[in-house]
Amino acid sequence: MALPAPHTIEDLYAPAERSRATISPDGTRIAFLALWKNRLNVWVQDLDSDAEARPVTADETRSVQSYEWADDSRRLLYVQDDGGDENWHLYRVDLDAPDAAAVDLTPFPGARVLGFEPSLGRPGRVTLVINARTPTEFDTYELEVATGELTMLAESPGPGRTLFQAGDGDWYSSELTAEGDLAFFHLDRESGEQRRVMVMDGHDYPLGPFPLQMTPEGDGMWIGSNRGTDRTRLVHFALATGEETEVDSHPTFDLDTRALVDPSLPAPLIRDRRGALLGVRYLGERQVVHALDPHFAEVLAHLEQVSDGDLAGVSSDDTGRRWVVSFTHDRDPGVTWFYDHATGESRLLFRPYPHLDPDALAPIRPITITARDGLRLPSYLTLPVGIDPTGLPMVVMVHGGPWSRDAWGFNPTVQLWANRGYAVLQVNFRGSTGYGKAHTQAAIGEFAGKMHDDLIDGVEWAVAQGHADPDRVAIFGGSYGGYAALVGAAFTPDRFAAAVDAVGISDLANFLRTQHEFVRPGLVNNFYRYVGDPEIPEQEADMLARSPITRIDDIRTPLFVVQGANDPRVVQAESDNIVASLRSRGVDVEYLVFDDEGHGVVNPENFITLFGAVDRFLAQHLGGREDHS
Repeated sequence: MALPAPHTIEDLYAPAERSRATISPDGTRIAFLALWKNRLNVWVQDLDSDAEARPVTADETRSVQSYEWADDSRRLLYVQDDGGDENWHLYRVDLDAPDAAAVDLTPFPGARVLGFEPSLGRPGRVTLVINARTPTEFDTYELEVATGELTMLAESPGPGRTLFQAGDGDWYSSELTAEGDLAFFHLDRESGEQRRVMVMDGHDYPLGPFPLQMTPEGDGMWIGSNRGTDRTRLVHFALATGEETEVDSHPTFDLDTRALVDPSLPAPLIRDRRGALLGVRYLGERQVVHALDPHFAEVLAHLEQVSDGDLAGVSSDDTGRRWVVSFTHDRDPGVTWFYDHATGESRLLFRPYPHLDPDALAPIRPITITARDGLRLPSYLTLPVGIDPTGLPMVVMVHGGPWSRDAWGFNPTVQLWANRGYAVLQVNFRGSTGYGKAHTQAAIGEFAGKMHDDLIDGVEWAVAQGHADPDRVAIFGGSYGGYAALVGAAFTPDRFAAAVDAVGISDLANFLRTQHEFVRPGLVNNFYRYVGDPEIPEQEADMLARSPITRIDDIRTPLFVVQGANDPRVVQAESDNIVASLRSRGVDVEYLVFDDEGHGVVNPENFITLFGAVDRFLAQHLGGREDHS
């Protein structure tokens, strides 16, 4: 046997022909994302006629990444930023006026919509939070979708505090205290007095409890809680009393909370259009869905028969009869089906990547690696198809966050490296979420320490298994993964034959000092707790000791650095500084800056440029093959 024919970069990184399909509330149409003028835009198509699909947004500058149906099936809503600056505006598309341009419903320069939800019991309206009044405070507004009329419901009580209204009209606030706890208060709008209802230990949640979702009755919230347990389960928090009641749990898996970091991933709660709870997602090596609604349990039993993947996108019409669903799969990504529960009809709507042969893609295998101190590290190993998996060059792919995790499913970068003949190792090192709070909290004080040791232990495992050639191992990652790649080059330069850093942190102290002002209160339970506060001299000294920028003289690993010029999280100076320092020593560093990107690549041509360059870089230093088409 031999490796399958080389995939071109376009094969793997060109946008899907169609993706993220959802059904309209009246069940007559689907919307989905597809290319228009080389940018992802929203398209609409009738479900029961032969009429061709048509684009209904016209963004020629930056791809649209997500959208939602309005409740009347006549309008769509989506958010868009400017060049990756993450200042999200909310837009409306009117399907009955096909020639009309999308309407910016939040036309406030520099403001950011954090999120929006249908208003409780008020059809045609959504509630949103936005910092249009002042950058550090997010006020609550109600938007009438049809007219665009915005009405302020409540002004923020201050930085780090969020207001929300219960079904009975009473107002509540959540606040991250200086100690890092999440406190909920009942507010008396007339007197201004507040009564504390509940406090959650914020130290257990580096990014805050998730989901934090109002029930459709408006009398409580669904919250992911690990109070008194290691695992995160779903509880109901009663607003009036503060009582916490378990709704559902899994004996060994956490709630799947990855959507907190990447909203394009499936949300942990599966809900209908009225917000009623249908099911809950848990994630171990693979996904498990618990159906909590009898009707959805029947639907789920049918859906699980049409694909051997994990249920991903789920949408239904208002009646719960007609469904459009997609599936996560390592080799058949995003396959999307229509299902009619009344008739039992199911039909394949589309495969997003019909040009990809599943048999030519590499299966992703869950494994467990034991760290040197005994901690079990859930991981994923991908081996090339068609060749002896012995003594291979290997790429260690490090996820971002670090408060996130790798999971089973299609990853174009994993498939690219496997197609080039590399083994690919993804280690859920300590600090990763989804494996209980003890696994996450084992990373406190361990940046460039045991967190990096876990990656090295993964490499040693792959070498001991005979899969990896110890002299041909690269490290690759973005965001925290980019920091890890720089740590690999600076702290263990003899371990890696090449390193690729995308939007990675080079100076932990500078990184924290350059965060948006409204972000800083939320750092208390993650970066301040796990790494340190740069305003405290002894902690700043420790942070610098864990920063690649202070180990410039040790870097001899061939290095490739990628940066988005508009990145609001890891600013361009993080990459500029380390590249300039290395070049001043005469070290050759490849540096690629995208002027129209932020904290990650969105536009299709930039994906092609990026991975074409990295493909050549790794082939040069690992001895693998590259695409010469």
